[in-house]
Amino acid sequence: MDVPESEAHSFIIKLWVEDDETGRIVWHGHITHVPDGTRCYLQDLGDILTFVGPYVEGMGAVTRSSLGPRWLNPWAGRKR
Repeated sequence: MDVPESEAHSFIIKLWVEDDETGRIVWHGHITHVPDGTRCYLQDLGDILTFVGPYVEGMGAVTRSSLGPRWLNPWAGRKR
């Protein structure tokens, strides 16, 4: 299904690894909301859900971060 741009949100997630001063490998990243350019630097993968949540809630979706990757319920609030 092709969704009109006015009804969709696009995000770019960039992750990379670096050696810290002790030689330990650590990951870094950020997520950017493409339409408005808002960016959040990530310290934990859960930060992705925290960042995306308000955008999808604004579209009427119910978020349930406790469900992990299945945290969106696109059918909530829709008439069937």
